[in-house]
Amino acid sequence: VELSCIIKSTVTPDPRIEWKKIRDGETSYVFFDNKMQGDFVTRAEILSRTSLVIKNTTRMDTATYRCEVAAPADTKNIDEINIQLTVQ
Repeated sequence: VELSCIIKSTVTPDPRIEWKKIRDGETSYVFFDNKMQGDFVTRAEILSRTSLVIKNTTRMDTATYRCEVAAPADTKNIDEINIQLTVQ
């Protein structure tokens, strides 16, 4: 599964990108501090700097995934997108 978080333009040279998983009211990091977290370490990767690819998805991966981008030098210095993933 590939979840895309597309940054259209930014003047910040290296914006901070984080991915979070929200399930049953609990939020956990997927990608934080430029590295995968938790059980995603062995089965996920970042493509093209922003897209999250999760391998071997199971029903436990069903959740809302939030991509957060922080670009301090930009007019809009923080933005996010939520993507609902349902694994059947």
